[in-house]
Amino acid sequence: MISIVAVGKIKEKSLATLIAEYVKRISAYSKIEIIEVNDEPNDKLEEEKVLSLEGERILRQIKKDSYVILLSLQGKQSDSVEFAQQLSKINTYHSSHITFVIGGSLGVSKQVEQRADYMLNLSKMTFPHNIARLIILEQIYRAYKILNNETYHK
Repeated sequence: MISIVAVGKIKEKSLATLIAEYVKRISAYSKIEIIEVNDEPNDKLEEEKVLSLEGERILRQIKKDSYVILLSLQGKQSDSVEFAQQLSKINTYHSSHITFVIGGSLGVSKQVEQRADYMLNLSKMTFPHNIARLIILEQIYRAYKILNNETYHK
């Protein structure tokens, strides 16, 4: 089972269509769900308060036995084959449920970082969190194709 816990909603219709396509593709290999938690307007609150409120919402959505992968600029980078192997190892040795966490525009709270079992950096480049959702879904799909020795465009 794969869960994506993400701060904010996807507002762009074309992006939502692409995300739905990858969810459909992944569902041939694994159950998958996307859980959106409300983002906090940060124009009236201090950054720490925003992170705290969003963090509480994220943590409420993570199942107790789930292995948590936090998308973070401080995380480790890997190529697609290494990522696929890592998912396989997690499923074999840690948990059959993996939760990917995508924070909001300010990142995530210290409590969310502490709950993470692993931090993954998608790229040295910075992406908006809604684009990061599409990228991680594409990489999860690619990982399943790799693990099943199926061809996929390069």
